[in-house]
Amino acid sequence: MSIATNLGFPRIGRRRELKAALEAHWAGELSETALRDAARALRAESQALQQGLGIGHIPSNDAPLYDHVLDTACMFGAIPPGYGWRGGEVSLATYFALARGAGGHDAPSGLPALEMTKWFDTNYHYLVPRLSAGQRFTLTANRPLEQFREALAGHRRTRPVLLGPVSFLLLAKTDDGSDPLDLLARLLPCYAQVLAELAAEGCAWVQMDEPVLALDLSGRARAALTLAYETLARGATPRLLLASYFAPMADNLPTALALPVAGLHLDLVRGRADLAPTLAAIGPARHLSLGLIDGRNVWRADLRAALATAREAVRALGGTERLMIAPSCSLLHVPVDLAQEDRLDPAIRPWLAFATQKLAEIATIARGLDEGESAIAEALEIADAARRSRAESARVHRPDVAARLLTATAAMESRALPHASRRALQRQRLDLPAFPTTTIGSLPQTAGVRRTRAAHARGEISAAAYDEAIATWTEDAIRVQERIGLDVLVHGEFERNDMVKYFGEQLDGFAFTRHGWVQSYGSRCVAPPIIWGDVARPRPMTVRWARHAQSLTARPVKGMLTGPVTMLQWSFVRDDLPREAVCRQIALALRDEVADLDAAGLPIIQVDEPALREGLPLRDADRGAYLRWAVSCFRLATAAVRDDTAIHTHMCYAEFHDIMPAIAAMDADAISIETARSRMDLLEAFARDGAHAYPAEIGPGVWDIHSPRVPPEAEILALLRLAREKLADEQLWVNPDCGLKTRNWREVVPALENLVGAARRLRAEAAAA
Repeated sequence: MSIATNLGFPRIGRRRELKAALEAHWAGELSETALRDAARALRAESQALQQGLGIGHIPSNDAPLYDHVLDTACMFGAIPPGYGWRGGEVSLATYFALARGAGGHDAPSGLPALEMTKWFDTNYHYLVPRLSAGQRFTLTANRPLEQFREALAGHRRTRPVLLGPVSFLLLAKTDDGSDPLDLLARLLPCYAQVLAELAAEGCAWVQMDEPVLALDLSGRARAALTLAYETLARGATPRLLLASYFAPMADNLPTALALPVAGLHLDLVRGRADLAPTLAAIGPARHLSLGLIDGRNVWRADLRAALATAREAVRALGGTERLMIAPSCSLLHVPVDLAQEDRLDPAIRPWLAFATQKLAEIATIARGLDEGESAIAEALEIADAARRSRAESARVHRPDVAARLLTATAAMESRALPHASRRALQRQRLDLPAFPTTTIGSLPQTAGVRRTRAAHARGEISAAAYDEAIATWTEDAIRVQERIGLDVLVHGEFERNDMVKYFGEQLDGFAFTRHGWVQSYGSRCVAPPIIWGDVARPRPMTVRWARHAQSLTARPVKGMLTGPVTMLQWSFVRDDLPREAVCRQIALALRDEVADLDAAGLPIIQVDEPALREGLPLRDADRGAYLRWAVSCFRLATAAVRDDTAIHTHMCYAEFHDIMPAIAAMDADAISIETARSRMDLLEAFARDGAHAYPAEIGPGVWDIHSPRVPPEAEILALLRLAREKLADEQLWVNPDCGLKTRNWREVVPALENLVGAARRLRAEAAAA
């Protein structure tokens, strides 16, 4: 019989219970014991759910308190100096200091968080392990074994999940720039010990995730994979399922097929081309896991097509005994349960499947293979009907949107003057000092702000009362920024719930969930909109509050928008159109908003694209086409403004070196980027003497807002001095890493005062030079 399997389940709980527990612990309101108990209860609940749905291989060790890469680093003692670890099990205080920096109620003081960046091309963020050339590894605690035993005590036999050794090293950075793969021989004994202890406990299978197999790998990296798994195979281990996902393994597939592992997982949603060569070379004993159900999107599966693919594998394998049916990747990237969404449009709801429903689809396919199509006839008919209704819906396809797309020309993507000519006009209009100071956009969303917005959403307060509250908070924010001395102000975004959801709620073609949360990092969760139909803007979205804020001050105020690529990347996107076509629809809708903000007199319009690099295909050969249409969409959205109006953009938590020509081609007048955690390392890509030096202005982030600490003025000044070594003075802006929505005013005011103070000291240094 085939095996219904899962690669990972959402960690946060049906109602974000893990988020609540984490934040209560960080606030000093929940003990370490109570936090661990809450996490244990969530693991038991999710495993019991999967067991009840008919999943045969239930994952364990897939639900870290903060991040699975951080868990791996801590498990193997990869703790940088200074965090108070002296061997043995890593304390929770040290764990959270690595994740969040100093400032938690029990964390060591004065420590920065580890660098954070995107997990491949998803909106999940992982913490980058910091290693050194002399790194020594040791098994501090066998978490996979502990959680295997925990599940076994609840009568659930699980398949532990480990991030594989080669992926772990390639996702890490070394302090001296040496190749992390040099450390492989030191790391492998720790992995061997984990696996041996699991085998001794009776664990039958372990899932080894090596997602780097989806990347362009060097010959050395492929050799490292061979060395790693040949070494591990010489010891006592459970059977290993090697899993890769997010893209085809392609030229790495022969390496994967040659490894001494008992099973191989294929992502057949994004890597369908891997199936035929795998079936030809899988051999007579190895298991094959088919990732047939999309683990990254929310659309109901085409069960007939998935069943047909599974039958193709059955024919090649000579039966179902070595076949596993699985999602394409961990279900971390989708919400927990569609059954909670009682307010979704009833026409759209049947088209969707969240994690719980996807596991049911997996079990259905496995049953169809084992018992025949007649055993799942009803499920097939329901899936067919949902697909037909979606394909035939007149609400999905709008002739007016299609017609407008046809009228969009290349000329609409260009400003009248090049940046070098615009810069003088913008400086004259703005009249700013050297090293101007600003923030990225959002200001603290206090409990009072959230309560008022929720009460308005429930109809408990009138629109007039809500508007009055927003106006008051906006004016208060303007006055605070003026007192601090910021040069360019923001209105604070108090009316906004989320940087994508707020816009999607005002655009046609988007749907929203009440409990469709997914984890972005740590306790940070987002509820991505669902793009189900053609996108259009029925009316202005942001002009009212931007105009109001500008009327309150003589200082320039930025209009704030989320860019078309980020709107696309941070949504669950319809799968019946190319992503480029959907992005261009969004770009045209935003173009109207940008033009209205320009007409309202906003001197700076910031169109954030933090997800531009996130959407980059994992393989170099596919990147050029994506970057061309992504840049085209940004320019289409932003080009319809006066030349003395500055277009700014913002990007965060990504590597920029390999996309610098595309960033320059966006033709923004200024870009702000995350650089505090990397201590300006990311700025190398923008450096004035680089091969692709960025031609416009740059605001390198000098305050890591994801860490609960107030950076001293001297620390900010030191970062700005590093920035001056890489950039021309006339390029340099001074700003935090990211928006301040998640911080509180007690942190924000002194941090911004320090930021402004550092900028003033920098001006004095520059004037005296």
